[in-house]
Amino acid sequence: MSGYREKDDVFEKKFSEFLKILFSSGKTAVFTGAGVSTLSGIPDFRGTGGLYTHDFDGMSVEEILSIDYFYSHPDIFYRWAESVWYHLEDYEPNIVHRTLAQMEGKGMLSSGIFTQNIDFMHQRAGSRKVYELHGSARSAYCINCNAYYTYDQIAPIIRKGEVPLCKSCGSLIKPDIVFYGENLSPDVLRRAEIAFSQADLALVLGSSLTVYPAAAFPQLTHYNGGKVVIVNAQPTNQDKDAVLTFSDLQQFFRALALNIK
Repeated sequence: MSGYREKDDVFEKKFSEFLKILFSSGKTAVFTGAGVSTLSGIPDFRGTGGLYTHDFDGMSVEEILSIDYFYSHPDIFYRWAESVWYHLEDYEPNIVHRTLAQMEGKGMLSSGIFTQNIDFMHQRAGSRKVYELHGSARSAYCINCNAYYTYDQIAPIIRKGEVPLCKSCGSLIKPDIVFYGENLSPDVLRRAEIAFSQADLALVLGSSLTVYPAAAFPQLTHYNGGKVVIVNAQPTNQDKDAVLTFSDLQQFFRALALNIK
């Protein structure tokens, strides 16, 4: 979601400062949230009109996304998720995804991209060093025999209004995402802690920085002497620690794309 567009002279001055920080950074870590994917048309969670602002069959989205509720009511979860996460092929990576992929290709993002998003848009844009903090809809597995399934295998089943079941044992198939009540991957967490602790620059994009422990990663950069730059439509509770803040992702990345060619 784009934020309030800053006046050109104000933006250009701040953006010039950002470029100096970026090009002098030996290690840059990127943190992306749902605001990045809204530019592709994918709804976010906490923004105006986001998924959390609408109940589903009288239930909050937080309840539907809890692991206990998934196990007891997978039919309701998949009915809700069908319109949200199982038409991802209808969306395309946007200027943020594409520009970050170009930056990685030029060796500018040595610490990688850490994303809260499960839509695998970064990979579709060409990024390779992507760490999905909350899992991904790209894959799923049987909760009994652990058989692996791809998005392309289960999405058509869900779009037909059916609950996906394992072909081997008939048990429930779970998307490889982190539900409320589940722990984040220890390996991904450790990678993030190292990357952001050692980063000269943490670039935060489209995140309200309210979901922990993921939201704590930019703070590691700040506490260890690195610089934090935040680009988000709404203010965050970490703006005070950032050396620069911007409110419009499109404005920011249109300028950035021109400066990394």
